[in-house]
Amino acid sequence: MSEANPCLTCGACCAFFRVSFFWGECQSAGGSVPDEQVIQISPHYVAMRGTESKPARCVQLLGDVGCGVRCTLYEQRSSSCRDFQASWENGVHNPRCDEARKAHGLPPLTPPVKPVISPDRVA
Repeated sequence: MSEANPCLTCGACCAFFRVSFFWGECQSAGGSVPDEQVIQISPHYVAMRGTESKPARCVQLLGDVGCGVRCTLYEQRSSSCRDFQASWENGVHNPRCDEARKAHGLPPLTPPVKPVISPDRVA
C-alpha cells in the first residue's frame, strides 16, 4: 500500500462488519487478541466487542470514520483484521471495502493511476 494509506482516514470496515474469528487467537489460548476485547458468538468463534450487533463499531476504533482513525490494538489485531485489505491494495479490488465505505457515505476507492511515460523519453 502507498504511503498515503486510505485506511488511516477511513475505518469504515471497523464500523460496519462483524469482526469474528477463531477463539484460538485470544491471549488465553496463546494468541494476541486480549480476551476482554472479545465476545463469544459461538462455541468456537468470538467477535470484537462492538461488532457483534448492528450498528457495528469496534470498540478499539478511535476517531471519526472518514476523517481520521486508528486501531488501539493494531499490533494485537485478529487475522480477520490483518487479512482485510483496502480496495486496490496490491492492485486487487475489494467489493467489501466499497460496501463499508458506501454505508458511511464515502466514495469507493479507485485504482492508482499509473504514470504515462512517453516512448521518446530517454531515462
